[in-house]
Amino acid sequence: MLRLSKLADYATVIMSYLAEYPDEITSATSIAKEVHLSVHTVSKILKILLDANLIRAFRGAEGGYQLAKSPEKITLAEVISAIEGNFALTECSLKSKLCSLDTKCSMKKNWKSINQIIFKTLNNVTLKDMLEGV
Repeated sequence: MLRLSKLADYATVIMSYLAEYPDEITSATSIAKEVHLSVHTVSKILKILLDANLIRAFRGAEGGYQLAKSPEKITLAEVISAIEGNFALTECSLKSKLCSLDTKCSMKKNWKSINQIIFKTLNNVTLKDMLEGV
């Protein structure tokens, strides 16, 4: 079964929450409380999202986090890639010669095509879409 990691799933939840209040600066503690995750997990994900330039951080007593772009400009592909790295269903979808069957595999082209279709779909779904229902 294909499945996102828990961190990628949680990242979409956190980003969707931030998308509901795009003009507000929200603390990690508040986000954790609202999305029902531990502060540790939320902080870890926020750091990754910050490094990917998907959110901004503000220091100080009134500090917290905010989306770096409007919800309609952030895609699920960006969020998932920030957590998971380059999107690839199989080793050969990412880079040639990572698999011992690379030169003999008759499925490689198919997996690359399927990988592109799924990535394109994720890249066409924004946080705004997630809030409104896809």
